[in-house]
Amino acid sequence: MLLFSDVAKVFSEIEQRSGRLEMTGILSELFKRTDKREMAKLIYLCQGILAPPYEGIDLGLGEKFAIAAIASAAGYSKAEVDKKYKSLGDLGLVAEELMKKKKQQSLTSRDMDVVYVYDSFVKIAKMSGSGSQESKIKALTEMLNYSSPLEARFIVRFVTGRLRLGVGDPTILDALSFSVSGDKSLREGLDRAYNVCSDLGYVATPFLENPKSILSFKVQPFRPLMPALAERLSTPDEIVEKLGTCSVEMKFDGFRLQCHKKGEKVELYSRKLEKMTHMFPDVVDAIRKLKHDELIFEGEALAYNQKEKKYYSFQQTMHRRRKHGIDAASKELPLNVFAFDILYVDGEDLTEQDYSKRRKKLESIFPSGPLKISESKLVKTGGELKKIFDISVKEGLEGIMAKDLNAPYTAGKRKFAWIKLKRSYGQAVDTIDGVIVGYYLGKGARAEFEFGGLLLAVYNDERGKFETVAKIGSGFTEQEMSELQEMLSEIKADSPSANLDWNEMQEPDFWVEPKYVVEVAFDDITLSPTHTCGMKAKDGKGFALRFPRMVKLRSDKGVKEITTTNEVMEMYALQRR
Repeated sequence: MLLFSDVAKVFSEIEQRSGRLEMTGILSELFKRTDKREMAKLIYLCQGILAPPYEGIDLGLGEKFAIAAIASAAGYSKAEVDKKYKSLGDLGLVAEELMKKKKQQSLTSRDMDVVYVYDSFVKIAKMSGSGSQESKIKALTEMLNYSSPLEARFIVRFVTGRLRLGVGDPTILDALSFSVSGDKSLREGLDRAYNVCSDLGYVATPFLENPKSILSFKVQPFRPLMPALAERLSTPDEIVEKLGTCSVEMKFDGFRLQCHKKGEKVELYSRKLEKMTHMFPDVVDAIRKLKHDELIFEGEALAYNQKEKKYYSFQQTMHRRRKHGIDAASKELPLNVFAFDILYVDGEDLTEQDYSKRRKKLESIFPSGPLKISESKLVKTGGELKKIFDISVKEGLEGIMAKDLNAPYTAGKRKFAWIKLKRSYGQAVDTIDGVIVGYYLGKGARAEFEFGGLLLAVYNDERGKFETVAKIGSGFTEQEMSELQEMLSEIKADSPSANLDWNEMQEPDFWVEPKYVVEVAFDDITLSPTHTCGMKAKDGKGFALRFPRMVKLRSDKGVKEITTTNEVMEMYALQRR
């Protein structure tokens, strides 16, 4: 039995380390002590989640719940807890300190193991209806009553969504490999298994019993795959030089859906792997009518104006993602879904097949109506590709996507199997997707909004760190400034994310947890002494965006899909060429 007190000690030790290799070693030793009944639950606790996103299990506890529970367990008033929080800036540390100085002792006690803690969190998450708020506070209070001060620190951090370990999925995957083989030799198989089911707990349990079992992981309905990601090049000639004869599709500015069907059951998932089924009844009905019993396919969804015979922009399309008035919205803004890849049909996993074979299968399935197939053309020269690109831009689309005819579906990977060419490339303006890690207060005319700009980061997937790349002070409407201030104030933190590299010259007024993704336009990329993206110790310079301005909030994208440090470096190299 793995006690949560032992887990808390490991979390505390990891928190004091900054090197990924050190964290991996500490975590792998913990995994060696974990049995199959506990493994999945421990993995989720390390990730700071209760289940993969598509399960939709959210703890839903804010700071007010935690403050009430801390006050009740430690015997302090809410005002005293809140005052201590303002002083320490971390509710986990508040819980730890006040539990050391409890004014009252609980009547019962017990040792909490990992299973008990995890199951208690799930129980809290599923409480609903009248009186559920009080019940959640009572349940959390009970957990804190059973806790040591150190356990209380991590219980409170978990329920408020601020675990702050700096441990990402790559580190957990490395640690699993180390726990069995003593090195990273099993990492590739773990990667693929995780990418085809998006559930690290589900992967870890059989891996613990038989490491070879992960090699037989197959795609299956209602376990969405990590979406394949595209690389970028800056000219049509470069793309053809890289791929040879390739398939080219127009790139719509919609949102990506992964669609699953088995019998009458249909589920739709966003690119963040969140369940979207209830929002799009028109798409669900169309998928049910497809002749195959089991299907997994991907498509780009756009709202269509029947009267004007035109597709709406990304922002207008996103209005379809709503919780209320869904039937009215489906009539006002009917969705068209352009299927562009197929991953599974009637028990057959197609992800290992060449794209050309998957495309033929795709073409044999999709009828007209709200489900369409993306138009695809084979090209052999840069000139042919440029003609399609020019037509796409003229029609107001983003650009094109070129696909390697011989490549499998690279779930969760950014490879040159797909290459995007957007209308901005090679011009004065380009774009990246970054995550907000802090924000600045407004000055002058912006003072009333309490918002003046953003600190943006990209992700270094080799180091497992976020790295700053831009301070954004323009591109916001007044409405966006108000909305951003409201959104970000809810995830403010007293200190930066544990896995963020930053420079004090760019320190924001408020740090936030890396959660919201934005698309940012810029003129070019420069070397910078103040941003940490790709910074090399020998010259003390990183990469930064020149004249960055916000284009839009990408609520359809998750933190795992943001631009990487390597991409920024490649864009800098392309720019110089």
